[in-house]
Amino acid sequence: MAERRKFRREGEERRRQDLIEATLDCVAEHGIEGATLRAIALRAGVTAGLIRHYFPGKEELLQAAYATIVERMTQQAFDFLDDGATTPRLRLAAFVAANLTLPIADAKVFSLWAGFIGRAHADPALSAVHREGYLGFRDQLEYLLAETFASANRPQNAGALRRHAIAVNAIIDGLWIEGCMAGDLFETGELAQIGIETVGRVLGIELEGAGA
Repeated sequence: MAERRKFRREGEERRRQDLIEATLDCVAEHGIEGATLRAIALRAGVTAGLIRHYFPGKEELLQAAYATIVERMTQQAFDFLDDGATTPRLRLAAFVAANLTLPIADAKVFSLWAGFIGRAHADPALSAVHREGYLGFRDQLEYLLAETFASANRPQNAGALRRHAIAVNAIIDGLWIEGCMAGDLFETGELAQIGIETVGRVLGIELEGAGA
């Protein structure tokens, strides 16, 4: 039997977030189709009618849930930059590694992402959430790359930074999928190290942490 979440008697925003978390739990366990309002209400310990007080329907709740998981993954990666990453090269290496280790490189996170992305092509609203998240992630990555190139006395124009960001994002995405789907095939930290080294080779800059 699914464990019920405690629906907190706090502010409106906190209650709304509890419903989003219950939705993510249901999608991870049952997929998007199985995440019915009834199942979400049961998980949250509320009535389906109460859900409609916060969201017009299931589609709006799914959009909010997908936006939450995208924002969370990005924020978790950037949180690592506040943990002693003091130089541009170290910051970029820490960012790559963060995306390829827990809690981001996680089977449940991948299951959620795959469920939403599989539906986004046919759902304009989910597609818009995905696009916004991707562009936000890439913008932040471009900033890290600009810092790194400047530290190597190789400043890049906007077009070059955009292309580098697309390439680095592709490297991270590919290794992230491998780690989420078959993490037991790799040694601890192996994919993160491969990611750092590969990004360094693509940029032509040896990143701090490569070869560690």
